[in-house]
Amino acid sequence: MPGPIQAIERAAAILSVLARAPYGVGVSEIAGALGLAKGTAHGLLRTLMLVGFVEQSESGRYALGSRLPDSRSREVDGNVLRAHAMTWADGLVSRTGLSARVATLHDQSAVVVHHVFRPGDPAQTLRLGVRLPLHATALGKALLAFTPGLAEQRTGTDLVSYTSRTVTTTREVASALSAVRSHGWAADTGEFRADRASVAAPIRDRGGRVVGAIAVVGTVDAVTAGRGSTGKGPDPALTDRVREAARAVGDELGGDP
Repeated sequence: MPGPIQAIERAAAILSVLARAPYGVGVSEIAGALGLAKGTAHGLLRTLMLVGFVEQSESGRYALGSRLPDSRSREVDGNVLRAHAMTWADGLVSRTGLSARVATLHDQSAVVVHHVFRPGDPAQTLRLGVRLPLHATALGKALLAFTPGLAEQRTGTDLVSYTSRTVTTTREVASALSAVRSHGWAADTGEFRADRASVAAPIRDRGGRVVGAIAVVGTVDAVTAGRGSTGKGPDPALTDRVREAARAVGDELGGDP
């Protein structure tokens, strides 16, 4: 049998993105969410508009067209994501000595669907189902950065400051999310808990849609390799390992490498 047709996969991914963005999104947001060139995303959107699957508002934002039912795509089932991520989360823990978490987006929070404790961790408290803020955690930022329309909605509300390092202004959050899209990973260093840090990477399905995120969590010194006080961010070797794990989970889900 012939293989999948890339243009159709990408068009389907765009429709999935629009189905999760009730306020519409711009072409740059769609391109960023799916890892496409802006010109490629624009060409696909124009084709989808011609057949009535996509509409464009006067402000230039895109939404599902009238020829499609106005239904929002469902988040990936947490149990499915957990089943595919377990092996890779275990591997992260054994390779880094840190704890690992897997989360999916639900009701504008990052919901933990899998948690692996670090070796010798005395605090063996199961963290499944815990809701984490999108703007103050690495898992949350990895999800927020690649969900078009949601960032604008969240930054339009009052954001809670958990520590002195939590970013809460529209400009700060936008800058942080831009860095996430550029780097392919997200981090928080004492933004949710002053003594903790984490690094996360998005998990993509076959169409390129971000359906979850995987992270390692530990002390600030452990995650930054002592670089936290210098503002240089997480240990590069750690970010590489987290991204590798995210790609591996995506491959198991049928995502692109």
